[in-house]
Amino acid sequence: MTDPFFNMLLSGNRQVNQFPVTSRYYRVETAAFQIDDDRTVAYLRRRIIPSAESMTVVAVHEVKQGDRLDNIAAQYVGDPGQFWQVADGNNAMKPETLTDVPGAQINITQSQNMPGM
Repeated sequence: MTDPFFNMLLSGNRQVNQFPVTSRYYRVETAAFQIDDDRTVAYLRRRIIPSAESMTVVAVHEVKQGDRLDNIAAQYVGDPGQFWQVADGNNAMKPETLTDVPGAQINITQSQNMPGM
């Protein structure tokens, strides 16, 4: 059985590192820093977070007491590990703050460059 969410993430992406396609670091390039003649340190380049304005709002979630971002991601995106997409779609630098206030609204977004949801 094929997973439509996984297939959506694969479309148009090129892997540049060993992270799985569902990782927020999937498209982030790996680089190396030469410390001295014997040591090289591998690291990830900076992940550029797309602006929330560049994303399409597909749903709005009203926060309830006890809500958690991983559960919200599971409900709307189908994968609790995709909480970072919800955070990106709300310009949240501290994702845990999105669920602090019952009654607050969280946009569930889809990136413009990822077809279908």
